[in-house]
Amino acid sequence: MFTGIVAAVGRISRIEPAQEGVRIRIHAGDLGLADVSVGDSIAVNGVCLTVIARAESEFQADVSRETLACTAGLDAPGEVNLEKALRLSDRLGGHLVQGHVDGVGEVIGIDAAGESRILRVRVPADLSRYIARKGSVTMQGVSLTVNSAEGREFEVNLIPHTLAVTTLKNLRVGSKVNLEVDLLARYVERLHGRE
Repeated sequence: MFTGIVAAVGRISRIEPAQEGVRIRIHAGDLGLADVSVGDSIAVNGVCLTVIARAESEFQADVSRETLACTAGLDAPGEVNLEKALRLSDRLGGHLVQGHVDGVGEVIGIDAAGESRILRVRVPADLSRYIARKGSVTMQGVSLTVNSAEGREFEVNLIPHTLAVTTLKNLRVGSKVNLEVDLLARYVERLHGRE
């Protein structure tokens, strides 16, 4: 489990073909890996990956073909948002995040709002019912509050701090983003037999 509070921006520095997908090498930036062991989970752009090798300032993870097929941004070098798995004693500053991407959205609008940015995102039709005004959504591993939601589109406000400490500052119209809907919304739907 994660919180959606990004701890550091790292960089995918190398991608190698693997038997069932790819193996990626990630420079961890300011994440600090002293307490990370092989087998631990780290969210990379919102995708829960297992550490298979670790050095002082980088780690490696395997990404399956299935994960590559339903996510964006793990198949090319570039900046990524990083978060270590939640410990039971940690504060929950964002919301409960599993690191299981539900789908890929597309940025369809970016508007300035003072020093903030209003981001409009179109989501796959099957995910739109899980996104509600004032609810939570995870985008590229970042916990965000939904400002508005209508049809297949929603808006979030990216405050200056979020822009400064995540990769969301690099998004442009047309950018693909990994989305994880609120965990509770999925369980409520299941409990009401609407799956």
